[in-house]
Formats: sequence, C-alpha cells, structure tokens
Amino acid sequence: MAQHSVTLYGLSTCVHCKHAREYMEKHSVLFNCVYVDRLEGEERASTLAEVRKHNPRVSFPTIVLDGGVCVLVGFKEDELSKALGVS
Repeated sequence: MAQHSVTLYGLSTCVHCKHAREYMEKHSVLFNCVYVDRLEGEERASTLAEVRKHNPRVSFPTIVLDGGVCVLVGFKEDELSKALGVS
C-alpha cells in the first residue's frame, strides 16, 4: 500500500465519520483527523474554508488525499479502498 497524505474532516457526532476513522485505523492508514465541530473562532472558519475548497456542500466526512489529488465525500468503503490502494 502506497503512503498517502490523508486528512479526514469530520464531526465528532457523525457515525459516518466514525466509520471512516475506524476503517483507516483498521487498515493502518496514517491520517490526520479534524473534528470541525470541536474548533472555534478563526481556526473553525479557516478549516471550513479549506473543506469548502474540496467539497462546496461542506458535508462530512470529507476525506482529502494528497492535498486534494483525490477527495472523497461520505464514507464509501469501496471508493476509499481503491483510493488508498487497500485490498
């Protein structure tokens, strides 16, 4: 499996975000998880602006691979496996 730069933007209360996180942990994918609902002020505003660049609907989870080379919206195990090269 190739190493990717992965950021998971999610909400701490979102079950789909939880499943995406669990999937990546199960498959030993190194990733950064940002719970947008736990941010405040300018940090929250700038993070939402970043998510909006990749996903104008600002829905969660938004999974950004390799700086935006690939963006997955929602938890779709098959698509995530393909993007990460996980079998």
